[in-house]
This record gives sequence, structure tokens and C-alpha cells, in this order.
Amino acid sequence: MTNSHPFLAMAHKLADVARPVLQSYYRKPVEIDVKGDASLVTIADREIERAMRDMINAELPDHGILGEEHGSENLDAEYVWVLDPIDGTKSFIAGKPSFNTLIALCQNGKPVLGLIDQAILDERWIGVTGQATTLNDKPIKARACEHLKDATIFTTGPDLFITPKAIAGYKASFGAARHPIYGIDSYGYGLIAMGFGDVLVESNLQPYDFCAAVPVIEGAGGVITDWDGTALTINSGDLVIASGDARCHGEGLDVLRAATA
Repeated sequence: MTNSHPFLAMAHKLADVARPVLQSYYRKPVEIDVKGDASLVTIADREIERAMRDMINAELPDHGILGEEHGSENLDAEYVWVLDPIDGTKSFIAGKPSFNTLIALCQNGKPVLGLIDQAILDERWIGVTGQATTLNDKPIKARACEHLKDATIFTTGPDLFITPKAIAGYKASFGAARHPIYGIDSYGYGLIAMGFGDVLVESNLQPYDFCAAVPVIEGAGGVITDWDGTALTINSGDLVIASGDARCHGEGLDVLRAATA
């Protein structure tokens, strides 16, 4: 089974550009810079995003781009590519393969195509609105988990919950779940889509951190929203909850709302 979308081939080409760069720098000494927001960036991040942007500008000049490393252009376009060359740069630097290249295509602000690529493990998730999510061209499905008390719950790290609201939501949701797993980065979205996790709760995100996950989670039968239960768009805020089961997602929202009211 393969997904179909008029621009899916471009998404694959963009991910294919990223892979050899990641593979060439992985587990090797790389120069690390600290950005203004104290996050880390490497030469690999910048090289990959520049290559992807150049490809989009050459082949689809009427499309917009929002990228983590090189800013935005033409955001008023009907189609906007949302790029994170290495989501999980700290893990990449540490040699831990939970980082991913995230590529999303938003149409009028809504994510309609999402690609999550793990270059080292040779794993590529594809989500297209209205179609089943695939991992390496094979359909996958999230697992059933009715209650939060039975859930495996993911997040990248407690240190990313920095506002009082975010801290309260984190403590409540992780206190209510059965199995907390940390250091997951965006790999958690793929695991939920595969049926190896149930809930992901994150804070301090940008659109390039979650747009690619929207079609992937939804196409696997899951739900992904902000903490108010609102569908995610390119303009959404920084609080995200994803679940493989709508019932568990509803419970998770209730816990977050009660903790942050």
C-alpha cells in the first residue's frame, strides 16, 4: 500500500536529501551553536534545511516555507511547507536515534501531508489526510487504550514544561498515566501510530515540531490537538497532546483542563 497526494513525491525527495547529510554527521564530532532561545543547532541542521528550501524554491516557487533554521517565506501561499531538518538535535548530538526529519505540507494553514523520517533506522512514516498512515509503505494502526490510567505516556523532557500552566498539565497527566517514557522527541508520534505508545504530551513547541505529526497520528486512527482540544494548524500554540485512542485523548484533555483551569 502506498499513500497518494499531488506533492507526496516532493516530500519524499526532501527527506531523501536529508538522509545522507544526517548519516554523514551521525556519531561524529560536529560544531554546535547555541541559538538565541538557548536551543542547539549543528551544521547538519543548517545544511539540510538549506538543501530542502532550495529544492522547493526551484520546483514549487509559488509555495511557502516555514523552517526552524532559516525562517519563513511566502506564508500567505495556499501551500506552505513546514520543515524541521533535525527534530531532536540534542539526541542527534548525543548519538541517540530518536531524532527525526519532519516535513509537513499545510494547505490554507491545515496540515494535509506529513512525513517523519528516521535516517539511521531507515524508518519513514507517511500521513495524508483521509488515508491510512504507512511506515515504509506498510499500513499501521494505533492501538486501543481506553483509559489514561492504563497508558504509556511520552514526552521529551520535564524541563520543556516551563510555564505554570505547562508544569501543572505535565504533573497531572503524567501522574495519571501508568508508564512514563522520557527523551522521546518526535519519535513518540511514530511509536503511537505504530501502536507502541498511547499518549504524548508536549509543551514549548513550534509548528515545525508538530505539523508533520498531524496526518500521521490521524491516519493511524489517533487524535492530536492542543490542550484545549482544538485541531492543530500552522498557527497553533505550543501545547500538544496526541493519543492513539480518542477515548484516552478525551480523558487526557479532561486531566489537562482540570489542572490548568
